[in-house]
Amino acid sequence: MNELNISPLTPDRWEMFEQLFGSRGACAGCWCMWWKLPRKDFNSGQGELNQKSMKSIVFSGQIAGLLASMDGIPAGWVAVEPREKYPVLARSRILRPLDDIPVWSITCFFVAKKFRGQGLTIALLKAAIAYVEKNGGKVVEGYPVEPRAGKMAPAFVYTGLASAFKQAGFVEIERRSETRPIMRFMIK
Repeated sequence: MNELNISPLTPDRWEMFEQLFGSRGACAGCWCMWWKLPRKDFNSGQGELNQKSMKSIVFSGQIAGLLASMDGIPAGWVAVEPREKYPVLARSRILRPLDDIPVWSITCFFVAKKFRGQGLTIALLKAAIAYVEKNGGKVVEGYPVEPRAGKMAPAFVYTGLASAFKQAGFVEIERRSETRPIMRFMIK
């Protein structure tokens, strides 16, 4: 890797975010709204409406995650916010809260094809931990995938791979599904 920059997604970086996500909104018009909207709203908003929803969040001054660039080229994204920003998690049978400890959740990654397989996900995880710590958080939680066998298509590992979380220092706390551990990083 050359010059890697990982910074919060702010309005001045919106165009770079749009470049990274492209015309498809990362994956099927998601624009990283999957965990934020009721399914009906998400599905009816796929594409342009989800994009507008995310833009509205960013331009309101909220930080929805961190954007990575490599030599000024958009390279990757990690969504990280306090868990309450993701109401769909609370309704998930598998990912519902473990306890009432306040956690920051890492819900999504998107890495541009040309930057995959270079450790960018681990760099994004470490940057997310540092960001949470800087903002007073004590627990970072993730919901990665642990494939049963072999590789999975990138579209199916948007929450990250358990192996990357382990490399970044996360520990499995609970598993309510064979392929979906709940992992935490405790900030000292």
